[in-house]
Amino acid sequence: MNTMKTTTILAISLASLLLTTASAQTINWAHLQPEEKHLVSVQAGFEYAFAYGLGYARKLGTKMPSLLMVEVSQPAGEDLFDDFKTKIGGQVRVLQLNRFQVSLKVQGVFRRYQNDYVRMLNFGSDMSASAGYYRPRWFAAGETGFDKAIVTHFKHSDLVRADFPGVRDGWYKPATGGNFYYGISAGLSLPKTDITIRAGRVIQQDFRTNPTIPFYCAIGVTRKF
Repeated sequence: MNTMKTTTILAISLASLLLTTASAQTINWAHLQPEEKHLVSVQAGFEYAFAYGLGYARKLGTKMPSLLMVEVSQPAGEDLFDDFKTKIGGQVRVLQLNRFQVSLKVQGVFRRYQNDYVRMLNFGSDMSASAGYYRPRWFAAGETGFDKAIVTHFKHSDLVRADFPGVRDGWYKPATGGNFYYGISAGLSLPKTDITIRAGRVIQQDFRTNPTIPFYCAIGVTRKF
């Protein structure tokens, strides 16, 4: 195994890691009642693989409607917790013009990815915006965001070290470790429950390179109390 092959393997692994963008809570602000302070959501969808997740949000008593939220997701597979992603951050509705509303979301991200060659721990960020038409019973919106890998720790396996003994573990800052994503979301609101769908495209931050699977789609259910 030469240096180029090792680098290619790590690049493919990191690209797979960065494609986890679809697990996110989607809120129908027009259906959120003043007495509803807690939101619990489950979601499943296709990112670079089939993935599922769980989220919790707490509504704050601020002038602009806002939420503190935490999310955990992972791809389906035989080995639990080999790969997973956690997000923690907030979402705020920044504009309301009748039924038209705009919200912003900022989250810190921690991800773990492992294969036969390397284990990677990544810290990053996810910033997104959504704008659309919201009614108490349904909504439709467009969304766009940027998922950035800021710094990643590599720990190589014995399989790599056997053929490439000079490989080094440690923290690395990727030169192009980000993905833009954009798409649409829609939802149906029932008493105490929102059912939402999301779908869209993913492109790397150079705006020229497409991931191996350049799309995402997800369905989610949120219970409010």
